[in-house]
Amino acid sequence: MPGRRIVKSAAAALRLGCGLALLALAGPALPAAPAVAPDLFADRAAEMGLDFVHFNGMSGRLNFAEMMGQGAALVDYDNDGDLDVYMVQGNLLGDGTTVADVTYPPKYPLPLTDRLYRNDTYLRPDGTQVVHFTDVTEQSGDLGTGYGMGVTAGDYDNDGWVDLYITNFGSNQLLHNRGDGTFEDVTAKTGTDDPRWSVPAVFFDYDRDGWLDLYVGNYVEFRAATNKPCSSPQGGRDYCGPSSFNPEPDRLFHNRGDGTFEDVTATSKIISEYGSALGATAADFDGDGWVDLYVANDGMANELWLNQHDGTFEDGALLGGCAVNAMGQPEASMGVVTGDLDGNGTEDLFMTHLERETNTIYLNDGHGIFEDRSQQTGLGTPSWRFTGFGTALIDYDNDGLQDLFVANGAVTLLLDEVRAGDTYALHQTNSLYHNLGGGHFEEVTAKGGKVFELSEVSRGVAMGDVDEDGDSDLLVANSAGPVRLLVDQVAQDVPWLGLRLVGAAGKGGGVRDMLGARATLYRKGAPTLYREARSCGSYASSNDPRVLFGLGPKSGEGADVEKVRVDWPDGRSEEWTGVEVGRYTTLFEGTGEPAS
Repeated sequence: MPGRRIVKSAAAALRLGCGLALLALAGPALPAAPAVAPDLFADRAAEMGLDFVHFNGMSGRLNFAEMMGQGAALVDYDNDGDLDVYMVQGNLLGDGTTVADVTYPPKYPLPLTDRLYRNDTYLRPDGTQVVHFTDVTEQSGDLGTGYGMGVTAGDYDNDGWVDLYITNFGSNQLLHNRGDGTFEDVTAKTGTDDPRWSVPAVFFDYDRDGWLDLYVGNYVEFRAATNKPCSSPQGGRDYCGPSSFNPEPDRLFHNRGDGTFEDVTATSKIISEYGSALGATAADFDGDGWVDLYVANDGMANELWLNQHDGTFEDGALLGGCAVNAMGQPEASMGVVTGDLDGNGTEDLFMTHLERETNTIYLNDGHGIFEDRSQQTGLGTPSWRFTGFGTALIDYDNDGLQDLFVANGAVTLLLDEVRAGDTYALHQTNSLYHNLGGGHFEEVTAKGGKVFELSEVSRGVAMGDVDEDGDSDLLVANSAGPVRLLVDQVAQDVPWLGLRLVGAAGKGGGVRDMLGARATLYRKGAPTLYREARSCGSYASSNDPRVLFGLGPKSGEGADVEKVRVDWPDGRSEEWTGVEVGRYTTLFEGTGEPAS
């Protein structure tokens, strides 16, 4: 496993030492320094039992696939009310490659599989909560066994148990949750295989029939056996980029409601445009009540698939201003998230890019028309020197404004790291941005904590409330490195309100999270807040589908909640009053009052 590095300043340490020496000679003691603010996050992976280490199969050949990295999922697979962890694993690359050929041997025995960790949170006799994860891979039946890239979660058969779709560098897998703690590979019987290099996948109900359909994003025509020699600007051997290979067309599968899917890539018109897809997310971008799809392509124009309500889509990205940046240039889009970033109730877009491109934010006018506001919002310049992958909208201080986390890691060898002898010279630190309101952000990475000093090759990010304390935590998947679990440390005492939005029984016999349901929270004398239940977004990862509203930094705020409105994916709108603050409440479709 590549060694991690701690980024610290020797000059700062020298200044500190000199300062202490001068104080010792200065006579009377100075007043006590003010208390140091706590770190915003702390890595709790190891102490909570998450010992996963990713294996990328690198063997000195600089295979393009080995540096792309993988995702992860936070998902309640056993329906016990807390979030479990699914980690996507790599594998050997190339025919005839053995463990003896690889640079960093795998931690786990061959054949490698993805890993599943069950959340076994318990209370000590003194009432203290202990969050602990147990590796249950061996007893979980079929898990991902290919060269894993991504994972998305959704209950495709409406039986009340969440299923998993695994994207691979190779054939994908649909894992059906049996409901007894085990999974079954049903890829063949459901008709959902795709043998190409897939990265993002999205479960969403595009035709509003109550069954989750499936989008699969494909990357490029690369095979390990035909790996090309590529060079850096300095003339040394380096990883290739996506432009060295042809892009692959994406796929759209329609859920028939009988446990099988139909390939509607052509009839839906999704086939009409495609690029090297790495990120994807679903939301109602034009405000017409039907869910749309946004696809982030690596080095090519992005796509905004607007739902035409008849099973077809039209690409509105170019006319909508979100195909290319403000300079008219396509960028190396990797991860993407959508949400209300400027407080006007619309679905904005944020995506990560290659270093020297900056990350990009597109603000939505509510009708699917976007404007690149990367520099004006303060998100552009700080990202100039990083390559971003996974990203998450996280209200880390529960003030009601959604902040941004970005997982960074280079894709071409960094010269300083090569000179230092690093055999996987792509390490970078991650980034954190605080939402100031009104569409403005401030970089606060230095306040994030010691985990933000780690220089690693971070890729996928999944978000969810792992310890059930009313704030969101971050699961970070590192390529060829250990997993990190960034637990929020500053929002526990701030008022909050959580919701799980579920569909009523009847469509398949179970109750499932209604991905695409939109919750609006109304309060007296405070801004209206908007959140959507979704598991998709980030990079190759799957999030907690519950929605979480931070209600303000001051004690007592949030008590004047008037009502919650939910706009369901099938077009129904309902309202609830009396929803309690400081807990998660499950709202069932069909049990609220019709919305005015």
